[in-house]
Amino acid sequence: MKRKIINDPVFGFINIHNDFLYNLIQHPYLQRLNRIRQLGLAAFVYPGAQHTRFHHSIGAMFLMNEALKTLKEKGQEISPDELDGAMAAILMHDIGHGPFSHVLEDTLVTNIYHEEISLLMMHQMNKEFDGALQTAIDIFTDNHPKKFLHQLVSSQLDVDRLDYLRRDSFFTGVVEGNIGSARIIKMLDVKDDKLVIESKGINSIENFLMSRRLMYWQVYLHKTAMAAEKMLVNTLSRAKELSNNGDKLFASPALSYFLNTDTTLEDFSNNGIAIQHFANLDDNDIWSSLKVWASHKDTVLSVLSEGMVNRKLFKMEITDKKKPQDKIEQILENFKKKFDLNEKEASYFISSDVFTTDMYSEKDDSIDILYKNGRIKNISEASDMLNIELLSKKVVKHYFAYLRT
Repeated sequence: MKRKIINDPVFGFINIHNDFLYNLIQHPYLQRLNRIRQLGLAAFVYPGAQHTRFHHSIGAMFLMNEALKTLKEKGQEISPDELDGAMAAILMHDIGHGPFSHVLEDTLVTNIYHEEISLLMMHQMNKEFDGALQTAIDIFTDNHPKKFLHQLVSSQLDVDRLDYLRRDSFFTGVVEGNIGSARIIKMLDVKDDKLVIESKGINSIENFLMSRRLMYWQVYLHKTAMAAEKMLVNTLSRAKELSNNGDKLFASPALSYFLNTDTTLEDFSNNGIAIQHFANLDDNDIWSSLKVWASHKDTVLSVLSEGMVNRKLFKMEITDKKKPQDKIEQILENFKKKFDLNEKEASYFISSDVFTTDMYSEKDDSIDILYKNGRIKNISEASDMLNIELLSKKVVKHYFAYLRT
């Protein structure tokens, strides 16, 4: 094939090695990711965060290739089929994400998770590629004999995380997330079919774990981005309620399908109608509808949609304890009077819940350090700087978001 190169702002020139990978990148399921922002609504906080899931997938493919080159140099046998399979697996790992990621799982696609959709789409693509994606699917689902290949796709030190931390840091300008991905990859090795890090790479892992924690609080769980997400969830929930009651809302065919249908796994299976509509759904469908809904006759839908379009976002309060019920009822009463609504309608102007985070869990899969004498230690034992108890502590917070008046 003629040499094809992508100029990536984070990693520079990225080579596409063969026609197999090029044709995979050209598939509509992958190209759809060009129309879905990686960080969803975080651009309300960090205007530079305009990068897409396609950017991220290409970057992760590059890091996968770098990781496999390193492991081959250290004596690991990796066949050309396994090389293509691992790179294809990481290219496809996000194809099941919808617009604004988890917003859809809370509103329109409630009976199936994006990981399940990704796998169904992979199987559909595998039929189109005459079975050429089977190795990639086996690696993705951890059914390949070499387990370390799956770890590179999904683990606490996978190339997915190594890319999105670097990339999200770059586009948001939050420098704390700028991890040393190149050095971490150079320190990779395999011991007993499990990924390990050479002991001289401990400092890079310490930096990686701290950076991940800082990025979660400064970017992924930023209260303004969360407020926008909760507002969009309520907007789409109201749109779905109106649609179910017979209101023919402006929407693309793909969005209209999900507004009017309570989907099941069966609807997505075997290239079902749901997966066909899902493959046509991206950020543009949501934004174009929000712009039209902003002038809808329904007060709830119009106020929420106009707020999303013009950044009049929910106010977010994050506390250690749940907001007292009498305070919530008082706020609801104010909305009922101001907009002449009943209690159910007014409830769309508030959102409350609990969220939990833990940055590192040894139960999931540990990050192991390999010493020159062959001994292996978990990073929690090997590091004299990290407070692993702090890193792995589950943080529980209550949030209460409501319309500004």
